Amino acid sequence: MIENSGLLALISIVAQLLFFALTWWALQSVKFEAVFRHAKSLQARILYVLLAIAISYPVTKFFLDYVNWSLILPQIYD
Repeated sequence: MIENSGLLALISIVAQLLFFALTWWALQSVKFEAVFRHAKSLQARILYVLLAIAISYPVTKFFLDYVNWSLILPQIYD
């Protein structure tokens, strides 16, 4: 497991930003014009951001948990 809390924080921030950007990019392909009256409005953009956060946070958590578990797994043989 990663012992240095500063390094863990840096990895977490980078992973969160990476998955947020990836989610934002993926959401751009979804046609939300039928849902919004004005798809380019501030409210629509805020909803895009909130959706990106809501999707990217659990994905990041899964990724970081998987990395931590893979680092802990060799200790099964100790």
